[in-house]
Amino acid sequence: MRDIFDEIYANQPFDPNEAARRSMRPSLRKRFFTTAAVGEGNTVLLDGRPVRTPARRPLAAPNTALAQALADEWNAQTERVDPWAMPLTRLANAVIDGVTDAPGAVSDEIANYLGSDLVFYRADTPEGLIARQAELWDPLIEFARDNLGARFVLAQGVVHQAQPEQAVAAARQAIPNDPWRLGALSSITTLTGSALIALALAQGRIGADDAWNAAHVDEDWNMAAWGRDEDAMARRAARRVEFDAAVFILRA
Repeated sequence: MRDIFDEIYANQPFDPNEAARRSMRPSLRKRFFTTAAVGEGNTVLLDGRPVRTPARRPLAAPNTALAQALADEWNAQTERVDPWAMPLTRLANAVIDGVTDAPGAVSDEIANYLGSDLVFYRADTPEGLIARQAELWDPLIEFARDNLGARFVLAQGVVHQAQPEQAVAAARQAIPNDPWRLGALSSITTLTGSALIALALAQGRIGADDAWNAAHVDEDWNMAAWGRDEDAMARRAARRVEFDAAVFILRA
């Protein structure tokens, strides 16, 4: 079973966007276990044997609810095991093997988004898009100011606008230290292009759907004007699966 598991998860991407792309072309293995269950220490067991991450660490969750959700993903596999249909397991592997060893680097990556966050850059036309961005993004700027003590500067267009160091430093204080919440926040930040969206979601200021909509203002506007791109929508649906897994871990 070890060899099969290692091959299934070999070279697994930690980047959720890459994971979403690979979900379109998985290499599947036959199911090699009967039952997944939660064991001692909230480990995930396959037929009584502990599941291991790609780095050979136990797949163990910080609480029973998350451990059961991981076991449920494994039990949901049918004739073949599809790792890309197990977003919670993939993110858990990333947390256990990556985030726990280098939390500072993960925090740095999130903080980098605070220097050029999606919600800072506003359209200068058309009026409808300007209004829609303000509707969904202004509350995030207010959240940063009122809750994080961070006053960011807005810009029009795509020309880089340097942000005050004090603002970035203040917002960075809200990045969690717990590796599971940190890993989930990192995934949400990458998927949305916005650390502020991720932080507002983490602090319960916005819900998951509102966060997702805020991250896709421009895309939704363009689709309404020019029509849907089905390939783009498929990629977006795959990213939403990754996003929902990260939200689940963030809240669990």
